[in-house]
Amino acid sequence: MAQSGFHGEKFRELLHLRDTPSSLIARSVRGVEVAATETRDDNPVPGLCGAVDPEDAYLVSLKLRDYPDCEYWEHGKCVTKPNIRAGATYLYDLKNDPRFVIDKPFHSVHFYVPASALNGIAGQFGVRRVGQLDCQFGTGFRDEVVHHIGAALLQGLRRPAEANQLFVDHMMLALTAHVAQAYGGLRNAELVPSGLAPWQVRRACEKLESDLSGKFALEEIAAELGLSVGHFSRSFRASVGLPPHQWLLRQRVSAAKQLMTVRDLSLAEIAMSVGFANQSHFTRVFSTLVGLSPGAWRRDMRGNSVRET
Repeated sequence: MAQSGFHGEKFRELLHLRDTPSSLIARSVRGVEVAATETRDDNPVPGLCGAVDPEDAYLVSLKLRDYPDCEYWEHGKCVTKPNIRAGATYLYDLKNDPRFVIDKPFHSVHFYVPASALNGIAGQFGVRRVGQLDCQFGTGFRDEVVHHIGAALLQGLRRPAEANQLFVDHMMLALTAHVAQAYGGLRNAELVPSGLAPWQVRRACEKLESDLSGKFALEEIAAELGLSVGHFSRSFRASVGLPPHQWLLRQRVSAAKQLMTVRDLSLAEIAMSVGFANQSHFTRVFSTLVGLSPGAWRRDMRGNSVRET
């Protein structure tokens, strides 16, 4: 079956949305496209949603709003009417033509996960391929990992210009690995990380620092080291103590501090110089990591310099 790349426009058609929803896309598992899409409609067009072209892929759906008495269809007929609760996770098999009767406001984050991405994870761990997922499709349950990843990606979905591709790749890789382990029979796979060689750490850090905007994909950096994305991501964290995207954020903040101490640039100019999308993005990250806003930090530094002289 062909892979559709189920995101954006596909969801607009499926759910009869007025606008194309925002999606974040990663190709961190052997180039296979995995995507997250936020869908929301407070005044939906009522009726049965559109049909899904069958393919060997799954939707992992994190519900962000209650939706009582949801009429759920497979293979052209209604199979259940669950009372959906905010915070629940639902899995859908795209081979089953999952459809819904839309008659109430809805809000969800959907992860599109092809079976080839799950098998890519299995290949990286050196274990057997993933078969049919072991779960009850169309039935809700609490999955803390899916909930955490969905919540972490919401800001990027709402501000795609600020979404760091390294972060997106990292979260999608984590989501795919979780689905493979929790529902694909890889629970006992050995996932003990080993560190990178010193030259690999140095080359990876040089690559990351060469573009502070974080436009490099994990796949591109891993390929330079001759590693799979999963191996590189785990080993980088084991060696450095942080995932690649978090390490890069700290390099951005460090570079910003240096600029604020040696040059009289505006905060907006500094933000753009060190790879942030805009000043507000810079301020949020800097404040989180440093405990002060950039403006307050610069004032403190200037005050200290005056006192020392």
